[in-house]
Amino acid sequence: MSRDQRGLGRGLGALLGDTDISSLRKPVGYVNKEIAGAREPQDTSDILRIPVDLIEPNPFQPRKSFDSEALDELAESIRTFGLIQPVTVRRTAGGRFQIISGERRYKACRKAGMDMIPAYIRDANDQGMLEMAIVENIQRENLDPIELAMSYQRLIEECNLTQEQMASRVGKKRASVTNYLRLLKLPAKVQHDLKVGLLSVGHAKVLLGVEDPSLQERLCDSTVREGLSVRQLESRIRRLLSEGGASSQPDELPDEYSRVLGHIGKFFNNSISLRRSPGGKGTMTIRFSSDEEVSRFLKALDEANL
Repeated sequence: MSRDQRGLGRGLGALLGDTDISSLRKPVGYVNKEIAGAREPQDTSDILRIPVDLIEPNPFQPRKSFDSEALDELAESIRTFGLIQPVTVRRTAGGRFQIISGERRYKACRKAGMDMIPAYIRDANDQGMLEMAIVENIQRENLDPIELAMSYQRLIEECNLTQEQMASRVGKKRASVTNYLRLLKLPAKVQHDLKVGLLSVGHAKVLLGVEDPSLQERLCDSTVREGLSVRQLESRIRRLLSEGGASSQPDELPDEYSRVLGHIGKFFNNSISLRRSPGGKGTMTIRFSSDEEVSRFLKALDEANL
């Protein structure tokens, strides 16, 4: 057994390499002006930089405890890559801001020593106005894939839309929307490289077929370092699979399965995954952060008489 493991280790090293490419990466920055002292109202689709001392947690946040080790890991990721996904806040009295979503990211930013935090500002209570602002942002031609995925996610979370409703709003096929949302499940390192153009969406879709996040990161490093094409990356993953060095999952799901993920996922902040074999067998995993999430889901089932 140990001989096989050593052989596999050499195979992984030969395929992936160990060269450090950190010099190619810089923390993600946002170019929008800082909110401090700004007099003009800001578009809710813009990302603005807010002093961390002006932001406070939401007292109605149902989640009261955060895993300290996971926060430390996220903080270290933020130091290296920056905050990939901004928080969302609303204005409160005295020129301060209160978190609507992203408290875990906010806490990790503080741990990372950031003095400014990228954020969306949601001022209006009118959901229609918010939808229009986000949709207008989506229609811009210069959005990178992660910005586009985050805009889709905002429509789902802040406007209480299903994936199907959201796809209709933006004039996209729901399968396309689902594929973009899946990009937000990739490790921060991979999201960073996709955001700054070191990887293509095609590369990212291939990496989504690998289950192990650490292996996704190593394959990402190899792709950036060696300039692999999408086909070359696919070939490398197939070689790893043939040697038993990786496990995979199918890239695409039938339409009805994506609908299941969209309908159920909205009750659990889209923390749901589904694996399906070509023969139709599989497993569905739902991750919930509180009893309230489960209660909301059960209430919806009862109201629908399911």
